[in-house]
Parts: sequence; structure tokens; C-alpha cells
Amino acid sequence: MDIGKRALVGLAIALSIGAGPISIAPTVAWAAPAKPAQSERWVASWATAQMIPAAKDALPAADVADGTLRQTLRLSTGGGKIRIKLSNAFGTEPLKLAGVHVALAAAPGSARIDPASDRALTFSGRPETTIPAGAEYLSDPIDFPAAPLANLAITIRFDGAPPAQQTSHPGSRTTSWFASGDQLTAAELTNAKSLDRWFVIAAVDVQRPAGASLVTFGDSITDGYGVTTNGNNRWPDILAARLQADPRTKGVGVLNAGIGGNRLLLDGLGPNALARFDRDVINQAGVKYVILLEGVNDLGTLTRDQPATPEAHAALVARMIASYDQMIRRARERGIKVYGATVMPFGGSGYYHPDAANEQDRQAINAWIRTPGRFDAVIDFDKLTADPANPSKLSPAFDSGDGLHPSLAGYKAMADAVPLALFAH
Repeated sequence: MDIGKRALVGLAIALSIGAGPISIAPTVAWAAPAKPAQSERWVASWATAQMIPAAKDALPAADVADGTLRQTLRLSTGGGKIRIKLSNAFGTEPLKLAGVHVALAAAPGSARIDPASDRALTFSGRPETTIPAGAEYLSDPIDFPAAPLANLAITIRFDGAPPAQQTSHPGSRTTSWFASGDQLTAAELTNAKSLDRWFVIAAVDVQRPAGASLVTFGDSITDGYGVTTNGNNRWPDILAARLQADPRTKGVGVLNAGIGGNRLLLDGLGPNALARFDRDVINQAGVKYVILLEGVNDLGTLTRDQPATPEAHAALVARMIASYDQMIRRARERGIKVYGATVMPFGGSGYYHPDAANEQDRQAINAWIRTPGRFDAVIDFDKLTADPANPSKLSPAFDSGDGLHPSLAGYKAMADAVPLALFAH
């Protein structure tokens, strides 16, 4: 054996005796790289913002103890696997569930499902789960052909009663059904009662080869005040249908994180915008875009009960701008594009009865939003919906009649005005 061969043999022996990590076979370094598998990602297809319901909006504990709750929702983008996020975010004690099923709903807001599509969910391989106070849980993924814009039913059976402090989205504009006993697999709930609220359900994610999610973040205008119950005609719903109709944007899921009465700065109906931004926006699966439409309730409540000083008006505007800036920073740190929507006119509101100072505040906020460099893009809902003859008020063509919320035609105009090119990346 020549010197070169002896040296190689000696090196091989040395590497194989106690060399630890260095003993990796050198042939690995020269092996041809394996062809990467087709990547799949989780994209949120539906979500709703969580809050504590008022007593009048809560589930009747006596009726649902060890009972069944069936809720429906409409997906946006589709996928071959799904997982469900359940929430006990505001519970002060554990939420115990005996089982959770998912199926295709017969119709929006229906107590009836397609039994052939019914599937049981598991949590770490078990059908039952206990969600700690303040926590949210993801189900295990399951194969489920979730078509775009499909109506999904989530059926929950409680183990005992829900926590005394419930976690809910009262502004569902969708009918939910509850009944006694174990009816998890029932094609239709028997002896059921209904109410137009969502409870416990927080998000539905789909697995797909490409895509991203868009969060529409706002107040009652985004939540859908005045729309048709079970009609899925909020402006984010209409935008979702537009995105699905365009081949460039079919992978974009639209999530509605609106809460009626919500404010940027103070709690009211639901936590303030900054307090909920991480949970409702940043923590959503596959989130890449957010549209911010918040502020009208901050502007209106300042003078709803009594006039405010010029100093109070100026301070409010400054704090609102700082709140926008905080959300922009948080989103951009996560690679999320932030689109600012201008605050719409509310000069005809009988609820807030704004004056000239309120309108000056609104114009100052909108001027800041429109300034280049603040947001990645601006969606000018103010310009779209204002009355040309009196820009402080909603156009009669888009006014629901209360001077604050758009009509159904107004919601459609808003959805149609959002450029789809913002999401074709």
C-alpha cells in the first residue's frame, strides 16, 4: 500500500473512533441534493375578533351545560386540510369541551349539516380538550376538502357549563344553534334554540401550496352593522368573493377583525385596537396584509356627551396618530403590509352629533393617513363615500340612514373600491 492510501485509511480509522460529530460519512457531502417536496402552508381562511359578551348576549349556561352548540361561518380561500382555533381568551376558568366536529353546513346560519361531510376534530390526538383561562387552542389538522366560499359548520359539545365569563363575538350577523345533550353528529339539532352570536370559535386555517391572509381590522363598519343576517354581505365578505374570482388572488384569505363600537385608544365594546392587535392581526396564520379602518368612534365619543376644549381635540388627534404608528411598526416588523383606510364622514350622525371641531379632527387624521410614507397604500373610503355637496356627511347613495354606517350599497361600493393589485404578490 502506498503512502497516500495508508494516510487515507488512517484518517478513516481516526474519524471512526470517538470523533463525535466529525464522524459523519464524507460521502454525504457529495451526495446529490434531494428534490424538495411540494411546500404547503397554513393560511387563515376565516377569523373573528374575540371579546367579553354583555349578559344579554351570553350563552345561557343552564341550556348548554353538557349540551351542543352548532355555529356556521363562510370560508374565503380554500385548501385540502383544515384546522380550527378555539378561544378562551377572556375566560377566567378552564373551558372544557367533550368534543368538536366540523362539517359542511346546509346553508349559512343553518342548524343542519351534510352528514357525509361530518368529521371529528382532535386535540393532541384526543377528542376532548380543556383550554386554560386566557388561552387559545388549535385542533389537529384533518383532511377536509374546503372549497372557497364554502359554508362550514362547527359543532361543539361542552363538558359541563362554559366559563362564567365567556369569550364571544356578539356581532356575528349569523345564527347559531344550541340544544341539550350530545348532538355532535346530528344532521340537524333537535329542540334547538338560536341566537345571532358566535362563541369559542376564533379562526379556521386551510393548508394550501401558496397564499396569504388579509385582516380587515376595524369597528362596526367592518363588523357589518346593518347587513342581512346570514347574508354574508359585509364589505370584507364582498371583497373575499372578488379575490376568489380573480386567478391572481384566489389564495388570499380574508379575515374580519371588526368589533362594533371599537376604538383605537379606549376599551368599550371589546378591547381597544392596540390591546387586540397582536391577537387579531399578527398572530393569524399566513398573514401578509392588513387594512386599518378605525377611528370614527374615538372622534365621536370625545364630544358625544359634552363639548371638548381645543386642547382636548388636539390631544386626541395626536394620540390617535400615535396609535396608528404603533400598529404600523408592529406589522412591518413581521413583514405585514399595512394599508390605511381613511375615516369616513359621520357629520349626519344623530348618535354622535359632531360639530365643526370634530370634522377638523377627522380631516387632520385623514391628512396624516394620506401622507406618503405612512402606510404601504391608502384606501380612500372617505373620498368614496362622502356627499359631494357636503363632504362632512355620507352620500345619500351610501348612507344607511343613521349618518354613520353605510347602506348595503355603501358596503358593496367599499369592497369594489379596494384594488385587487394590492394582494397580487
